[in-house]
Amino acid sequence: MITVAFIGNPNCGKTTLFNAYTGARLKVANWPGVTVEKVEGSFRFQGEDIRLVDLPGTYSLTSYTMEEQVSRDFILSDEVDVVIDVVDASSLERNLYLTLQLLELGKPVVVALNMMDIVEKRGMEIDLHRLPEMLGAPVIPVSARKRRGLEVLMHAVLHHKEQAGPDPLIHEHKNAEKTRHRHDHHSEYAMVYSDEIEDRIDLFEEALRQNYPGLSNYRWLALKLLESDDAIWERYPVDLPRQQTAGFEDRVINEKYDFIEEIVEECLMGRARKAELTDRIDRILTHRIWSIPVFLCIMALVFFLTFTVGDFLKGYVEILIEQLSGLVLSGLTAAGCSAPLISLICDGIIAGVGGIITFLPNIFILFLALALLEDSGYMSRVAYVMDGIMGRLGLSGRAFIPMLLGFGCTVPAIMASRALENRRDRLKTMLVTPFMSCSARLPVYILFSELFFPDYAMLAAYSMYVIGIFMAILVAFVISRMDRSKTENALLIELPEYKLPSLRTVFIYVWEKVKDFLQKAGTTIFAASVVMWLILNFGPAGYTTDMTQSFGAQIGRFIVPLFVPCGLGFWQIVVALIAGISAKEVVVSSCAVLFGVPNVNSSAGMASLYAGLSAIGFGPLNAVCLMVFCLLYVPCAATIITIRRESGSRRWTALSVIFQLATAWVMSFLIYQIGSRLL
Repeated sequence: MITVAFIGNPNCGKTTLFNAYTGARLKVANWPGVTVEKVEGSFRFQGEDIRLVDLPGTYSLTSYTMEEQVSRDFILSDEVDVVIDVVDASSLERNLYLTLQLLELGKPVVVALNMMDIVEKRGMEIDLHRLPEMLGAPVIPVSARKRRGLEVLMHAVLHHKEQAGPDPLIHEHKNAEKTRHRHDHHSEYAMVYSDEIEDRIDLFEEALRQNYPGLSNYRWLALKLLESDDAIWERYPVDLPRQQTAGFEDRVINEKYDFIEEIVEECLMGRARKAELTDRIDRILTHRIWSIPVFLCIMALVFFLTFTVGDFLKGYVEILIEQLSGLVLSGLTAAGCSAPLISLICDGIIAGVGGIITFLPNIFILFLALALLEDSGYMSRVAYVMDGIMGRLGLSGRAFIPMLLGFGCTVPAIMASRALENRRDRLKTMLVTPFMSCSARLPVYILFSELFFPDYAMLAAYSMYVIGIFMAILVAFVISRMDRSKTENALLIELPEYKLPSLRTVFIYVWEKVKDFLQKAGTTIFAASVVMWLILNFGPAGYTTDMTQSFGAQIGRFIVPLFVPCGLGFWQIVVALIAGISAKEVVVSSCAVLFGVPNVNSSAGMASLYAGLSAIGFGPLNAVCLMVFCLLYVPCAATIITIRRESGSRRWTALSVIFQLATAWVMSFLIYQIGSRLL
């Protein structure tokens, strides 16, 4: 099997190209930071088995962040047979720096010139005959979104899989006639440096050959030593004073960019034409004053659509669930099934799982809106706008990217904290990211806001998202005052050109989210509903139809005193919150089981639940406290496991869980105590 690695700058289209070949439905978006670990897939082409590896985006092979380290380590390993350097053709100058570094590795490299459709739209042209002559590598124009050039690219991979040296190089640097170096490097390498740098490379290369015989990339390692790369010096120390590298890193970088400028001058025509529409839009969306109000208005519009359109569609799902529940009940009764079995299926499984399924239209609309915003290029602007605010809070500008991802799901958001260079910054980000309202909390907001605030349901749910952002900012500010360590990890992010979202990309993103939601409904929520029914229908005396005599009631009553001061002193609510640790949607399904509501989202179901809650003294203020508590308390089990894995510390994971729980209790306490005195 041939192993092919996709590598390139963030947001250059690697994942889209990977999906086009493998059929994988990985998340792709028009902003950096999507791929946080290497992803593999395979397919057959012209009788060959090909293994494709999609690596996190990186601007160079000098790694600083965890995701850049993943890319570099894999590219340097012996696993890779061919490297596909995915280059954004519309940003050729920026992308070619990584290309030159890859060519110095001595491995077969094929350049995939992606986004050629954007180049054409901008009125630019690339000389596809001259560019490969100057790089000494095949250059294949492709359009991953439109699936053009894919076969030609893979044909080039198979053709060059065993070619260690470059293709014939037909170029000379502007100062080539002045050099008198003892090696004719212009026929060997695409990137040739000045004589002084080449002499120093030879010196380090000779030392490496003596100390580490059998390596295949001496020139690249010598360059890294010359650039004072700490990781390479630690792995391949040589008997040369490190002082000899002083000042050479900047010179190597500058000479690379001199050559890139030469390439661009010869190969790119019409680059003066700019994306004027993008610039005009950015004058508003990235304005230092208007950008944040615009972001809040856009998110408000998203929630307006989530409620209006989502609730319209939700009515049809409610009818289906109600009919299904009636049919199952009639069928089980006609079959003479026992009362406990009928109760388990109708009051436990259908009430729990069905209550969550009815929220599917709202979830669908939310993810559709987020997918459109991401693929249009807007989300990267939000991260850019928030960079200054994050810096003043003592967090890295990069920290806002995981926080943005948290609106979808907290698990990949926590994983995205790898983009931060400093471990301390990663831990801070992991602490505040769970405050972002993930999609799993949306059913809780929708249910209780529509129950107790029917005229202002959208505003009530939207306020939870604003409160989550505010709490994350507040906690980050307090931590920054307590921790005086300096954060220098500024945000480096590309602002891509605005574009019409790709229907295929949006479909993949939304389908994956909907599929995950349905899978969770069929597994985690199904299991939680069964467990909830068991503890609510069995007690010390065995099976009981009186929930007040069940094990669940006993557990709830034991813990209730802790929740009385924050307005949640009801054993049913306490049990639902405990169950919600498995998945936040389970809070809704648990309420359906606890109050015996088979279709909690139907008009009759909501009326029944409202009556049950009112009977125990649960009112609008309690509903606000419950929504705030669900927003801030312990993240779901999958998130806790991810925090443990990413932090590498059980102690930090336990502290973060305790901190989240304490924050939720304190905020609910303040709201309830102040609200009960004012109302």
